[in-house]
Amino acid sequence: MLDGPIDVAPLAEAFERLRDRFPESVLDASYARRELVVQVRRADIVPILRFLKHEAGFNALNDIVGLDNLRPGLPSGRTAEPAPPAKGIPPAPAPVPSAAVETLGKRFTILYLLYRFPESCRIRLSVDVGEGEAVDSSVPVYRAADWAEREVFDMFGIGFAGHPDLRRVYMPDEFEGHPLRKDFPLEGKAGGE
Repeated sequence: MLDGPIDVAPLAEAFERLRDRFPESVLDASYARRELVVQVRRADIVPILRFLKHEAGFNALNDIVGLDNLRPGLPSGRTAEPAPPAKGIPPAPAPVPSAAVETLGKRFTILYLLYRFPESCRIRLSVDVGEGEAVDSSVPVYRAADWAEREVFDMFGIGFAGHPDLRRVYMPDEFEGHPLRKDFPLEGKAGGE
């Protein structure tokens, strides 16, 4: 859990109340640079967001960010040999076979960046999501989540259950794949322009 004290009183109070209200949901927490990071259970994200907004005063959702936790690796016994670098250009990483990837824990992490006016307090909620799992939509709590959830859906393929209009934002509807996944081909898809 926390390494040391939280030196911003509203954040310390909000964290204490969050831990008291949702003792089974708070999985981990850290504090650095005046920002509290709390890892919570996926199933409880909407009640936690509702609590933080209506009872702890975090009245703004700045963003929702998706992260792909896929970690490229090599099958045992193989070594990567980087291509010789061109003059003045760093070498490109060696291609990684698709069978040589792993994740530690769940495939994705979703970050909810919350802000409290006028005290300038920040909380970042972290939720781990497995491949094919959906997260409950936070649009009923923060209307600003609408576009951000659609962006995470489009770029990573993470679903948001109960979203009022979950569809692609950037890519055309017929586009196959999700460009910000680490296993998406760097050279793009055939037939693209």
